[in-house]
Amino acid sequence: MSNVLAQLLNDRDWLLCDGAMGTSLFQRGLETGEAPDLWNISNPEKVMSVHQGFVDAGADIILTNSFGANALRLQLHGDQDRVHEINAAAAQLARRVADQQDRPVVVAGSMGPTGEIMEPVGVLSDAEAQKVFAEQAVALAEGGADVIWIETMSSKEEYAAAAHGAAQCGLPVVGCMTFDTNGRTMMGVTPEDASTFAQSLSPSLLAYGCNCGVGPATLIDTVLGLKRLAGADDVIVAKGNCGIPEYKDDEIAYSGSPEIMATYARLARDAGARIIGGCCGTTEIHLAAIKQALDGYQPGSPPERSKIEATLGPVDQPKPVDPNAPERPKRRRRK
Repeated sequence: MSNVLAQLLNDRDWLLCDGAMGTSLFQRGLETGEAPDLWNISNPEKVMSVHQGFVDAGADIILTNSFGANALRLQLHGDQDRVHEINAAAAQLARRVADQQDRPVVVAGSMGPTGEIMEPVGVLSDAEAQKVFAEQAVALAEGGADVIWIETMSSKEEYAAAAHGAAQCGLPVVGCMTFDTNGRTMMGVTPEDASTFAQSLSPSLLAYGCNCGVGPATLIDTVLGLKRLAGADDVIVAKGNCGIPEYKDDEIAYSGSPEIMATYARLARDAGARIIGGCCGTTEIHLAAIKQALDGYQPGSPPERSKIEATLGPVDQPKPVDPNAPERPKRRRRK
């Protein structure tokens, strides 16, 4: 089996990943509360138009419209029995766009979190989680994905379950965590911890990194943390939000401009990322600016935090622990 992503990484210094599927579908009529994944069936031409827009902007990697298409997330809409149909369709749509290009375009099967908290804090077992992710990964592979792309993970337990489940389909795997709580994931994982943990997974990840979060400044700082303990040949992913989310005119908007995202992209290269794209709020216009900024760019030294904040805004940093703070009550498990 050929590994087109590995080949591109071997041939190129950096690759451009795509932008925000959800943001792009909202621009095409998706309503709040709708499951974007169902548009693979009901509005396939609009999903393909998102992929095409990102490819036209220069994307080397496009993520399928399947972020929430696992059984536990689909259960919220009563569609838990349609996992294979929805994921296979997602991969097929991206594959059709990729195969129409005159250059290699990688189809990455997107898998997001289940929305459940895993044992021992929550009730989702490792075995059940692996089964859920394996079901999704197999469908994405059968639909034509080149690689499975795990993203927006907060806990090591779910990250590992997703990686082990994904490995069952036989495709290479990329994994990303999201650092959105004082420089850590929601479950307290630091970038350094994430780097060490990603390297410990078996089978090995093809690449690992970070996505989403609270803005491009914090994401660059996260990349620096990941690189601090990364192996010399590790491929780091940076897929940051397009600025900071703001509530305007009864909807969420992102503050990032094409110029900000261009600056973010160059800092990401300086920090050591080799796969760079955008997450929430990133349209094909922003992605084209990233592409233009990176073409011919020679990375400099890893940026100091002062430089990051001077160009992109404040970095969300860990807060000091108050030794006198009362202990938080432990969450009770459901019987």
